[in-house]
This record gives sequence, structure tokens and C-alpha cells, in this order.
Amino acid sequence: MSDRKPPQDQGDTIPGDESPDTVGPQGAMGYTLGLFLAALLTAASFWAASTDLIWGPAVPAAIVVLAVAQMGVHLAFFLHITTGPDNTNNVIALAFGVFVVVLVIVGSVWVMTHLDHNMHNMPAEAMMRMR
Repeated sequence: MSDRKPPQDQGDTIPGDESPDTVGPQGAMGYTLGLFLAALLTAASFWAASTDLIWGPAVPAAIVVLAVAQMGVHLAFFLHITTGPDNTNNVIALAFGVFVVVLVIVGSVWVMTHLDHNMHNMPAEAMMRMR
């Protein structure tokens, strides 16, 4: 006989079968709180865009801050993304998705900027041939 013990459960669970201590707010109360916070942040964004109490050039920064806060509310209350050990794959997939979106947006802006630059530096006779 061997003194070897059987492997212990590593805590892997199927989606939706997590224990309450590893997942963020649960149940109807958690969803209601998330909905209230999301609606409050949305209303705050509209208020920030229409008020004179915020310095004009700072309005876009305020809206970005409120948008990031709202993304945090959605991740915690609705998608249940937490820092628990069983959410590692979810966080990696989310980070990869954000990376791809940023890559597409930055690449598109880069290409459009270079196209615009090249169009403005084109000689007049080349512009006339394009018509």
C-alpha cells in the first residue's frame, strides 16, 4: 500500500455554481444595488455634460471617470468578476478582449491619420487625376 493521499478538490466549479464567499454580491439585492449604481452613474454623466459647475475642458475627463466606474459596477455586480482564484480565466479573457479592442481602435486611428497626412501632402495634379 502507498501512503499517497487522493488529490484534493482544487475548488474548480462550473459557472453559476460558485459559493457565495468567492463571488461578489449575489441575489436580487446585489442586482438591485448594481442597477441603482449604474443608473446613478448614468445620470451623473448626463449631469456632468450639462452643468456649468464643472470646468469646460474637464468635462470629458469627468465623463471618462464615470464611464470607468460604471464598467467596474457592471463587472462586479452583473458579470461577477472578482479576484478569487477561480476567476483567473475570466480575468485573462477580459484582459485579452480589452487588448484586442484597444489594438483595433489605435490601429484604425493610426491608419486614418497617415491617410489624412498623405492626402494633404499630395500634389495638385495627382489630386486632379483622381477625379
